[in-house]
Amino acid sequence: MKSHRLGATAQHTGLGIARCLVAGLAALYIVFTSAVVRAQGAPPGGHEDAAFDFMNLLSHGGLHDIENETWNAYGQFTAISNWKLPFSAAYTDLRNSPNSLSPNAEESFTGTFTLFFGLKLWRGGEAYVVPEIISEKPLSDLRGIGGAIQLQKQGSETPTLYRSRAFLRQTIDLGGERVREESNPLQLGGSTRNRRIVLTAGNFTILDVFDHNSISPDPRQTFLNMAFMTYASWDFPSDARGYSWGATGELYWDDWAFRIGRITPPQNPNALAIDFRLWKYYGDQIEIEHDHKLLGQAGAVRLLGYRNHVFTGSFDDAIAAFEANPANNAANCQTEGYYNYNSTNTTAPDLCFVRKPNDKLGIGVSLEQHFTDDIGLFFRGMYSDGRTEVDAFNSADRSIAIGAAAKGSAWRRPFDVTGVGFAMSWISDSHAKYLAMGGVDGFVGDGALRQAGEGVVDAFYSFNLIKAIWLSPDYQFIWNPGFNADRGPVHIFGGRVHAEF
Repeated sequence: MKSHRLGATAQHTGLGIARCLVAGLAALYIVFTSAVVRAQGAPPGGHEDAAFDFMNLLSHGGLHDIENETWNAYGQFTAISNWKLPFSAAYTDLRNSPNSLSPNAEESFTGTFTLFFGLKLWRGGEAYVVPEIISEKPLSDLRGIGGAIQLQKQGSETPTLYRSRAFLRQTIDLGGERVREESNPLQLGGSTRNRRIVLTAGNFTILDVFDHNSISPDPRQTFLNMAFMTYASWDFPSDARGYSWGATGELYWDDWAFRIGRITPPQNPNALAIDFRLWKYYGDQIEIEHDHKLLGQAGAVRLLGYRNHVFTGSFDDAIAAFEANPANNAANCQTEGYYNYNSTNTTAPDLCFVRKPNDKLGIGVSLEQHFTDDIGLFFRGMYSDGRTEVDAFNSADRSIAIGAAAKGSAWRRPFDVTGVGFAMSWISDSHAKYLAMGGVDGFVGDGALRQAGEGVVDAFYSFNLIKAIWLSPDYQFIWNPGFNADRGPVHIFGGRVHAEF
């Protein structure tokens, strides 16, 4: 199968999670026994104060200077399971267009184990390496929903070890007030200035640098649906795991920040292999941020724009090619050997015949505001041009998301976190026409379409069981899955175990 879609069918959800946990514990054992690397932490979204903080224990014992670090190490383990109830659908995989969400009951899981290592090289210079293990079985092989609900698009039930990040960061102070940098994953403890330049180069995810949101940072900690992780219609280039190679530059000047970056796209849309020809194919990002205080509480406004110059197919071109010659149909993509999504619909157009260098552009705005130290609200909205297929993230062409999260201080559970969010995404008219004719893109395509916006409500409660471990029930209500009013609504119940160390 030339698509990134997953073909493995797991028979026991618990077995996959157990395998990932065993692999993670084995890796943790190696770390603890081969070097004095004891850690607490989480993904770059930030870590909770309640977590088991071994770096602080070393510091309190006089074995580590956490205020001015020369190295640090953190880690996390997360296991997520989802149970989808049966739902009604007028049709599924009509005429062999294969990208429908199954209307039958399903379960899925994702298990990840991540270690974050940081090392100071010279003044302002830092290096980071992040190995990760993943095991997963997605709902319907990730088909049929515009907003993904799985941590990654690439994986299998068998745990896979890979390097998610390996990059260098250089900070150049330009003066101004001194700013404290807390010890965190992907951040050495120390101090810098509020006027500075930060350069990053290597292997990372663009979300390490752009669209930082303190209220909804990561599905390992807050909302499970990725519509709340970043802009659902931001088709940022990456491999099928969400990571890229490239470079970014950031200028911080008091309450303002300006960011630019160029990163690598996949060789084929939604595939794992990366195209390293950054002079030929690339994704350019630009972001302006202003931090503020409103009634004494922190907030931020961000404006983000992107331009992808990548090897993709245009929906209008695919339709025109099919109408000019019906032999340019989805089934013939396979016989001709083109990169394709395994559709065998002989009556549908396909993007495989028209892929060429194309530009894709989008612009988005992000707002976040704390109302108390423990309660915050966020909003994201983005408009992408919608002319070409999804290259790396989600199928949406326009999107909005709004949500709120709160810590449990008011009910004497200060390390609990709860939240509720609402998101909508839409596709362009040309995208909808292509799907209505039976075409498929990387994630959606039921064989027909009654166009509608896809919506989701996501609610979670993260219960701090003991220091370092959180248990989180989650509920998602999704309507018009795959932007199709002929299918759904869908109810998904989820559970998450998250540990930081």
